[in-house]
Amino acid sequence: MSAAVAVVGTGVIGAAWTAGFLAAGLDVVATDPAEGAEARLRASLHDTLDIASELCGRTVAERGSLRFVDSVAEAAAHATFVQESGPERLDLKGALLAEIDAVAPRGVVIASSTSGLEPTALQQFCSIDPGRVIVGHPFDPAHIIPLVEVVPGRSTTGECAEEALAFYRSIGKKPVLVRAEIPGHLTNRLQAALWREAYSLVDRGVATVADIDTAISHGPGLRWAIVGPLTGQHLSGGEGGMRHLLEHLGPPAQKWMDDLGEPQLDDALADKLVAGMHDEMVGIDRTDLVADRDRLLVDIMRLKRSARHLP
Repeated sequence: MSAAVAVVGTGVIGAAWTAGFLAAGLDVVATDPAEGAEARLRASLHDTLDIASELCGRTVAERGSLRFVDSVAEAAAHATFVQESGPERLDLKGALLAEIDAVAPRGVVIASSTSGLEPTALQQFCSIDPGRVIVGHPFDPAHIIPLVEVVPGRSTTGECAEEALAFYRSIGKKPVLVRAEIPGHLTNRLQAALWREAYSLVDRGVATVADIDTAISHGPGLRWAIVGPLTGQHLSGGEGGMRHLLEHLGPPAQKWMDDLGEPQLDDALADKLVAGMHDEMVGIDRTDLVADRDRLLVDIMRLKRSARHLP
């Protein structure tokens, strides 16, 4: 049996991982117990594989091959790397990881796509080699967005973390090492901080949902997509950089932070957000919007790769 990357769970995230792996020239063996899972995966690849291949700079002939199997054991038994993307429930993920741990070759990294579960909790389900279990959290659309959060658990070896980082880099991803286990890892917490204030502003009637989307997507979001929020601050400080900016804007920024809202995401606020989004989406076809988003993401990434001085 030839070696391949195993994808366990082929829903939205697992299917996107599969597209990325195949586009990078890796063979994939995938499994998912849901009825019709293989057909849905292959239909998804029809929509995503071309754009993933474009990002990898590979031709159709250079793509890896896909084999869909009926069991976790068959998928993981000869794997060189395992990406688990099961439902976001500790009991279900734990059961999947225990199955994988029982059959995957010793030393092979087992990465979970979990968006918020802590790796130490996941490792407790694995009795064979818990030190190779780690979080490898992608971002939607995962076949396009290069970020992967690598989060070690208490039992994770340094070699395992480095191997995971190197593997993701080898397929064109931009992994970051999250150095402590906290709920939501790194980027979801940053997003949550922005969402919290956005929800508060809507709740207080300061801005509409559409206003907030416009403010970010046509304002700081453009800069953040190029250099990130902190380097963006540094560049805004001119020759004095971050220190100059903080000396001049630090005191008012502290007042802004102290005044940030603490909304409760109850039914009333949820209704406001849903209604606001409904208003913003009037006359917009969701399928067309997703296609435009994905194409622009690819164009941005291509331009970023051509820049000489971006990190």
